[in-house]
Amino acid sequence: MACLNLKWSSFLAGVGSLYEALFLPAQIHTNTRTNTKTENTATKSTRETRSEKTRRTATGDPFYYFCYSDTVHTTTPRALTVTIVCLRLPLCLRWEEEKYTDGSKWRFLEHKGPVFPPPYEPLPDRIRFYYDGKAMKLSPAAEEVATFYAKMLDHEYTTKDIFRKNFFKDWRKEMTPEEKSKITELKKCDFTEMHEYFKAQSEARKQMTKEEKQKIKEENERILQEYGYCVMDNHRERIGNFRIEPPGLFRGRGDHPKMGKLKRRIRPEDIIINCSKDSAHPQAPPGSRWKELRHDNKVTWLVSWTENIQGSIKYIMLNPSSRIKGEKDWQKYETARRLKKSVEHIRAQYREDWRSKEMRIRQRAVALYFIDKLALRAGNEKDEGETADTVGCCSLRVEHIRLHPQMDGQDYVVELDFPGKDSIRYYNKVSVEKRVFKNLQLFLENKQAKDDLFDRLNTSILNKHLQELMDGLTAKVFRTYNASITLQQQLKELTSRESKILSYNRANRAVAVLCNHQRAPPKTFEKSMHNLQTKIDEKKKQLSAAKKELKAAKADAKMLRDEKSKKAVEMKKKAVQRISEQLMKLEVQATDREENKQIALGTSKLNYLDPRISVAWCKKWAVPIEKIYNKTQREKFAWAIDMTDEDFEF
Repeated sequence: MACLNLKWSSFLAGVGSLYEALFLPAQIHTNTRTNTKTENTATKSTRETRSEKTRRTATGDPFYYFCYSDTVHTTTPRALTVTIVCLRLPLCLRWEEEKYTDGSKWRFLEHKGPVFPPPYEPLPDRIRFYYDGKAMKLSPAAEEVATFYAKMLDHEYTTKDIFRKNFFKDWRKEMTPEEKSKITELKKCDFTEMHEYFKAQSEARKQMTKEEKQKIKEENERILQEYGYCVMDNHRERIGNFRIEPPGLFRGRGDHPKMGKLKRRIRPEDIIINCSKDSAHPQAPPGSRWKELRHDNKVTWLVSWTENIQGSIKYIMLNPSSRIKGEKDWQKYETARRLKKSVEHIRAQYREDWRSKEMRIRQRAVALYFIDKLALRAGNEKDEGETADTVGCCSLRVEHIRLHPQMDGQDYVVELDFPGKDSIRYYNKVSVEKRVFKNLQLFLENKQAKDDLFDRLNTSILNKHLQELMDGLTAKVFRTYNASITLQQQLKELTSRESKILSYNRANRAVAVLCNHQRAPPKTFEKSMHNLQTKIDEKKKQLSAAKKELKAAKADAKMLRDEKSKKAVEMKKKAVQRISEQLMKLEVQATDREENKQIALGTSKLNYLDPRISVAWCKKWAVPIEKIYNKTQREKFAWAIDMTDEDFEF
């Protein structure tokens, strides 16, 4: 044991020195086991196998474990003693590990592949589809697609002409020749029985017993443990979306021209698997094979396939809480922080360029002003044949912009109206500087509605210029910078001791408005607001009754002047205070919900706001981090939670 303890103490001393130098707290766990196995000799491979196993199984949370294991070696039979030491270190320390200089992301990658959705189960014979008032038995392929539409009968999508048109066109492709000849109009189709059947199934799931729910939960956990983790360079990493999305109808966002089209079932033959050559390769389901088995360590995706709606490549990636994702997030926000030092110089430069003699430089400068001031996306060039007419800054057309010398009491107003990312409408009226307004008038001269506003600019030219201004600068970095700096400024202005969460959500909402993160009001919004208002009205009645009881108690105390009546007054005061606080919380909740009705707060929180701003705010104002970030978000931003104190400034 002496030999072992020398190695143990040397290891601990070495790592401990590093840890003390970084001023980070450690939790040290030791475990000593004695086994009566006989071991005459111990090979190097045995030690390596045990160490590797320890490292792989000890990383199940957002922290990293330095692990050490060794064996006492003897030449005579004796007890085998193993000592394992794990030093629990924050996730961000894993970024300090050796970086690969050849562009590699990993040396070893092993996983189980994706989980496919279950095959289609035909409807019971009693559930019928009707066409033109007559029951009709559909073929399995046509019936499956019909069920996708039936499930959405009470959804707004099925009222939209483009959705119905696209669905019917794709549905007919799945029909037999006989079905095609009979089913010629969607308005004659009756999916009511199918819809009621799925509604009943949904209700049955809600009514499941606790035991039934627990059984499903355990099965999901089993699948998660088998397929939801991979081993990457001796670290057990969580996988993000290891389940293949089931077939269905494409919804899209906004007024997407492809809504209603059929998302086809993804099969093993569509799947490309990426893993290391020396790993245990994932096995395709029986009777099938993968499209390709790849060993590309220059990328971090595990599985990929091409979806049929827009022809885009989909990936199974690591969970946002993984080392690679966390470090990439941190680097993104650090780049945005670097922009803070250069932004005034960049702004001075593009203002100077507004007066350039070259039209291309003027256009570039005005576009950069829009990206900076309005947080517009650059606007990626589309592939040939893409039908969704989405627009970014560089692809704005004359029809998307109107100029008003005066409007709503403001001078030099620019009115922008165009379909942005995901076909979400971007509409804004903003007062701009006089020189910008004059330049826009110049850009619009002698152009038709479909002509490009910035006809001498594209995203490649803009991105090249941004790189010249600052290493790593892109339109998204500007967007991240402006979003984060806006949150920090708004939090300073809005935070009050009375309603901190409302203050935070209002600051977050300012960012969401800046970034045009909109959503349709939830279907249950009116009902939930009605229920909340009922609670508020009830609480007001309770408060009114409590105040009357307090007034009566004060009158009794004034007349009786004894201890009992004084205590009664104190109790009534506390009751009034408690109910008042409850009422205030409900009213704040109602205000918050109303203001968030058409704003999506999650997008900016996950992608554009430096989480260290929120963590520092929570620590400064003693707000539990759970009030701001849910469990998934806390895992994603574990690095920020660990490294940030209340004095952090973006």
